[in-house]
Amino acid sequence: MAGHSKWANIQHRKGRQDAARSKLFSKLSKEITVAAKMGDPDPDKNPRLRLAVKEAKAVSVPKDVIDRAIKKSQGGDAENYDEIRYEGYGPGGVAVIVEAMTDNRNRTASSVRSTFSKNGGNLGETGSVAFMFDRKGQVVYPADAGDAETVMMAAIEAGAEDVESSEDGHVIWCADTDLNDVSTALEQQLGDSESTKLVWRPQTTTELDLEGAQKLFKLLEALEDDDDVQNVTANFEISDEVMAHL
Repeated sequence: MAGHSKWANIQHRKGRQDAARSKLFSKLSKEITVAAKMGDPDPDKNPRLRLAVKEAKAVSVPKDVIDRAIKKSQGGDAENYDEIRYEGYGPGGVAVIVEAMTDNRNRTASSVRSTFSKNGGNLGETGSVAFMFDRKGQVVYPADAGDAETVMMAAIEAGAEDVESSEDGHVIWCADTDLNDVSTALEQQLGDSESTKLVWRPQTTTELDLEGAQKLFKLLEALEDDDDVQNVTANFEISDEVMAHL
């Protein structure tokens, strides 16, 4: 999913990583609370919670923040969040999926719709773009986790479906229902991953020029800045030449 990894690189270049860090911690904490509330508060007995905790640790969320998020799920005053998926098109006809977690559906729907319209996009109906993506498990390892062959063999043994290796690292794909088992098996072979999560993997991508990329990223940034939004996925592709000018 080159588009998504390039998006992360661009955020880093633009210095958004630090600004987005506290927001990311907040979103991961929310996912941990919801996962713990829906199932068992013990990560070993709750696959969704285990993955949420693993993802939080991968980006250095402090242990006390993780523990507090789990404890919050057991309190009677814990908010009730609805998980909602919004779908639409961004500039250049790029398909965009927005995953939100909210305690106020009307507020979030209004905000997401407004963000799309203000940034050259159009919010569509549920199902309007999801058919262009596959729901997959994604495990990311740094380049120094091993060479392409070593990682490929570990992935095959773990039950993964596909591996993409480059100088930036290794992206391992599996069925969404296998993510917990595959990531656990990979850990035993390759150590801790950089990221382990469920994602929307595009079946095809839309190539963008510099102007199109700039317009799209303005939309993606605005969506990710929304406190109710957990994840944003888009099926874009940009060349290294365009990337160098962003």
